[in-house]
Amino acid sequence: MKPAIQYHLIKKEKHTGARLGEIITPHGTFPTPMFMPVGTNASVKTMAPEELAKMGATIILANTYHMWLRPGEQIVKEAGGLHQFMNWPQGILTDSGGFQVFSLAKMRDITEEGVHFKNHLNGAKMFLSPEKAIQIENDLGPDIMMSLDECPPFFQSYDYVRHSVARTSRWAERGLKAHRHPDTQGLFGIVQGAGFKDLRVQSARDLVSMDFPGYSIGGLSVGESKAEMNHVLEFTTPLLPENKPRYLMGVGSADALIDGALRGVDMFDCVLPTRIARNGTVMTSHGRLVVKNARYAHDFGPLDDNCDCYACRNYSRAYIRHLIKANEIFGIHLTSYHNLYFLLHLMQQVRQAIRMDNLLDFRAHFFEQYGFNQKNARNF
Repeated sequence: MKPAIQYHLIKKEKHTGARLGEIITPHGTFPTPMFMPVGTNASVKTMAPEELAKMGATIILANTYHMWLRPGEQIVKEAGGLHQFMNWPQGILTDSGGFQVFSLAKMRDITEEGVHFKNHLNGAKMFLSPEKAIQIENDLGPDIMMSLDECPPFFQSYDYVRHSVARTSRWAERGLKAHRHPDTQGLFGIVQGAGFKDLRVQSARDLVSMDFPGYSIGGLSVGESKAEMNHVLEFTTPLLPENKPRYLMGVGSADALIDGALRGVDMFDCVLPTRIARNGTVMTSHGRLVVKNARYAHDFGPLDDNCDCYACRNYSRAYIRHLIKANEIFGIHLTSYHNLYFLLHLMQQVRQAIRMDNLLDFRAHFFEQYGFNQKNARNF
């Protein structure tokens, strides 16, 4: 029986760890490296699925924790699964809900069996185990599922992280045994270990021995510097199989996407583009721009003169600023559209650079144009 998720390596760049490939899912084959928009509640904020498809999105995320709380996985199952429920015919990935339990829920109690907590909506007592997480994800019906893991703070003590990694490995094994649909849904293991190399090595060895169809790198973009994140990636991605996809969780800034791709990452996701869009901030080829600032009140140019997205082709900075200042939802829709398009287009450029063996040159040019502080961006 073929696994639900497969990876096809097309080429590796000559002088870096970057690689060009395809991820094969039950709902399509998609090019990597890729950025995956996040639809926490089975909807990418302000965006229609048709718009996402038109701009080049292929796999999008839904959040297990939030879908469990409302509307409940049984309603989604009754609808025919997430693809039918949210009218998205391409790839869908769900996380395990673990990160939200540890970041949003109240009064957590972590045990070997799972996590007891009070949900953030109404304070009700709840319990999430590896088996329960897999049951919810099986019922939601995504193409790609995540194992339940603990995501400790990056600067937690060595002893705590050591015990946490061991428990995450045990939870991964339990989740793998509970998985009901391995022929139609691929379950990824999540490598943890904070910034400790030996613990990352142990976590990767544990999970690779279980032969998951793909591997996620968790516990990054949680407060550490970009240099620290890149350092962890440099010794972690080589531990993962070349014939399976590698997914860096929760990372979506332009510099981190390029630097992650240089280190062999295939998949990225983050709420960043839509989150900052709601505050009137957009990513442009010349750096971030806060369009709601007063200086743009009389600026009738596009958000980015190098962008051909719907927002930039049709609307001015002055108009979008007016909409956001007037609390018009259409303004947030336009900034969200632009930011998502920007990152999806960036990954197209990254793939082309890998194809031409010049991702380092592309990085240097992009960083210069974007205005990244090179002192804070670790050289590759």
